[in-house]
Amino acid sequence: MKDISVIAPATEAPSSSEHAAAMAPYIEDGRKRASAAGNRGRLRLDKNGKLHADILNAYNEKGFFIFEGMIGVEELDALRLDISDMIDRAPVQPGAKVDAKGRPALGLDHITEPYSFVKPLSDPFGGTGLLRGRHPVQMIQPKPGDDVPKDVLFLLRDICQAMPACLRLYGNPSLLGIAEAINGPDFVPYTEVIFVKQAGRGGSVSWHQDGVTHWQSPDWDQGIHGFNFQIQLYNTTPANGLWIVPGSHKLGRIDIKKRVEDNGNERLPDAIPLVCAPGDVTIVNRQMLHGSFANTSVDQRISITIGFHRRASVLGQSSALAVESGDVYDEKRIFERAAVIPVAIDARAQQYPNEARYCYQPFVGMEDDYRWNDETFEKVVRDYSSKDLAI
Repeated sequence: MKDISVIAPATEAPSSSEHAAAMAPYIEDGRKRASAAGNRGRLRLDKNGKLHADILNAYNEKGFFIFEGMIGVEELDALRLDISDMIDRAPVQPGAKVDAKGRPALGLDHITEPYSFVKPLSDPFGGTGLLRGRHPVQMIQPKPGDDVPKDVLFLLRDICQAMPACLRLYGNPSLLGIAEAINGPDFVPYTEVIFVKQAGRGGSVSWHQDGVTHWQSPDWDQGIHGFNFQIQLYNTTPANGLWIVPGSHKLGRIDIKKRVEDNGNERLPDAIPLVCAPGDVTIVNRQMLHGSFANTSVDQRISITIGFHRRASVLGQSSALAVESGDVYDEKRIFERAAVIPVAIDARAQQYPNEARYCYQPFVGMEDDYRWNDETFEKVVRDYSSKDLAI
């Protein structure tokens, strides 16, 4: 077996098994670094029912936290069922109008395409100008086996529209309470997607920082580009999961290409994997240097990603990373996109009537206008993702 520890993307690609073997020592070292990093545990609240200061301080210091066991078994099962159905109803191949069973594919009536495909084990963004060129280095792209399809699912979008369980998750009072603690009571949405990292097939997401708008802002600070939750539906391992560089959210815009070149390969020595059990929820600052490797392991990963911003970071900004690039996020646009939150809160309350209900301050007094029903689905939820607030 050839040594691929310093293989660059321009050289011959390793096989899937060679890639997995070469990753093994790095994975073991990463586990040790992750264990030493801490920043994980159960959700804890203070006497006022707010996120405990110890957790908020830990997040601010290192740029991440892992909330263990936040999503219960009943809700996990509902999410898995809905996501399995959405995957089952995907186009049989990119651009197709039918799914693998010959039925009309889900999303034909959506304003944006809800499915994204990639080549197996590929890095679709690295080294390209896509997404404002924020992925400057291409990851190693192992050769998939001969029995692997030409294209594999990579991202699911429009998830609050397509899946009732995801809409209810969006109204989760614990998640929204954390968003308030970090971004203030008038926080606003960014976007929601699901990463599908199929076992032995899933593509990589090369090293990057998410934010693109505010790096030169005179008001720049470590939280100006917001954060992402990831709700983990299955075991998340170093081989299939997200890797981060703790504390890198404080460094401003990083010269990622130089950092990787100076290291000699893509396996950054100060990165750690976010290892999770089903039902764990990670929170990661969007300015964090992070990425994931091609999934040559035997374990799939399905992660529901939900992002939130400070209102002040978004108001008056021009869109970035979005289909409708050039739009300005005025009060009307922010209100229309944020309206999904009160609808989701009510949808959740209808499903879980004994659960405490989150109070979203921008819609106080308007709750009756945003009950979950057929009318608000058409008015608020349908095609909501076309109004994402991408900075």
